[in-house]
Amino acid sequence: MKTTLPLIALLFMTFSCTQSEQNQEEKPLPNRWPNAVTYEIFVQSFCDSNNDGIGDFNGLTSKLDYLEDLGVEAIWLMPINPSPSYHKYDVTDYYGVHPDYGTMDDFKNLVNEAHARNIKIIMDLVINHCSSEHPWFLDALNPEGEYRDYFVWATMEEIEQEGILEKEKTGDSDNIRQWNEVEGQDELYFSFFFSGMPDLNYDNPQVREEMFNVGKFWLTQVGVDGFRLDAAKHIYPDHRAQDSHAFWVEFKEKMESSKPDMYMVGEVWADLPTQSPYAEGFSALFNFDLAFSMLETVKNEKTIAATINKDSWKLLEGSSPILLYQESTKAYQDYNPEFINTTFLTNHDQNRVMSFLENDINKARLAASILLTLPGAPYLYYGEEIGMRGAKPDPNIREPFLWSADHDSCRASWINAEFSTNKTIIPLAQQKEEPTSIYHLYRNLIRYRRASDVMSLGDVEMVDFGDEQVLAFKRNHHNESLLIIHNLSGEEKSFDDLQEFVKIELASDPEQKNEGKIVLKGYQSLILSK
Repeated sequence: MKTTLPLIALLFMTFSCTQSEQNQEEKPLPNRWPNAVTYEIFVQSFCDSNNDGIGDFNGLTSKLDYLEDLGVEAIWLMPINPSPSYHKYDVTDYYGVHPDYGTMDDFKNLVNEAHARNIKIIMDLVINHCSSEHPWFLDALNPEGEYRDYFVWATMEEIEQEGILEKEKTGDSDNIRQWNEVEGQDELYFSFFFSGMPDLNYDNPQVREEMFNVGKFWLTQVGVDGFRLDAAKHIYPDHRAQDSHAFWVEFKEKMESSKPDMYMVGEVWADLPTQSPYAEGFSALFNFDLAFSMLETVKNEKTIAATINKDSWKLLEGSSPILLYQESTKAYQDYNPEFINTTFLTNHDQNRVMSFLENDINKARLAASILLTLPGAPYLYYGEEIGMRGAKPDPNIREPFLWSADHDSCRASWINAEFSTNKTIIPLAQQKEEPTSIYHLYRNLIRYRRASDVMSLGDVEMVDFGDEQVLAFKRNHHNESLLIIHNLSGEEKSFDDLQEFVKIELASDPEQKNEGKIVLKGYQSLILSK
């Protein structure tokens, strides 16, 4: 390539902008939903408005301007229903909100204020199971109770005949003893996750109708925009997967009849052949294989490490994140042509990005750059944009967001943080003042992605430079095309055969040598246009 490349328009790492780009940034960003960035929030840890140590709806409402400026277009809220546990994945009232978080009026105000900023609210809906303290289950403990058939019961003889008293651990549950005795009774009740979360019986038409009504309530009377469906794979046992597929198709149809533009994203933690049939009943599914692929690619500094077999938890070699994205998109869209591939790095069930990458900030930046330059609809876990850390057990990956170092009245204190503290993390207020911070990396990548048709809507085409330490691909949309190059290694990489791509759109401090040759430093990224 003979053309001399114009130097940096916008930096991945420093994000210094030209004046024209600053003016362009002030313009309203286009609406990309549902091909948009969504931000996952654990309300309990996000912002505490009343100094009781627990994050709440009013605290979150006070931070909507921050999220709007970050560029996200939707918020996924982890469960907000009443529950006896801190995580709230065991619901005791499907029509209420947890009093620790505020009132229903507080929540409705949050929804209205988010909508005023063109931000969608996606609510975590946990309908595979409820709490053992739910009034339904307390009634069902009586064999003659009105709600007995809301749950799954069997005698020990029936269970032993089926050979299903104990199961092996799975990717989404360590529970192997899923049948639970009740003192003085012959029948046991089924709970996939643990005894405090009894599974609901979806062979009972009353249960199905109840949950249809729950969904319609939140969509039409409260105003949420859709749901993240927890444990969607486990509505029925694995050997009845087709029944689960059919249930979600029916659920989606019922919800759309109440709110045609509602959105459903499902948690189906499984390999692609198992997961893809669920696409028919959802707007999107979390792409767990792709998430592991991106993180392993960055951690191992090569594109070969790709997917994880959820049954054996072994790495499978041979598929780069690009090939995996293409393969999964085709598989999903065979069942649902309007399906959107949902990408992420980690969420509330996995060790945080920084901890997975052994607190290497350069690799964390690289992982973010890969996620936000791939197609699909990216999800961010709160705190990723400031480099929060966290490793299991689960409370440690759900620690409070760090807003500022001193006099941080908004910081929740329900848990004594072990991983994300003032000693390990630079709080947001300080990162905003530092142009090279990981916060600015996220913010500017999100906003650049949202402003660009090809980045928001384009497909992906793999590019092979013959180096497994380089992840490269094209993004194409109509007549527009971008070339993206990620250097997975800590060593410099040279590129001198970039064909018609001559203009640097975004770059991580590239150097020019000779006639158009680019040297890309370690763990850095480059976007070129024609």
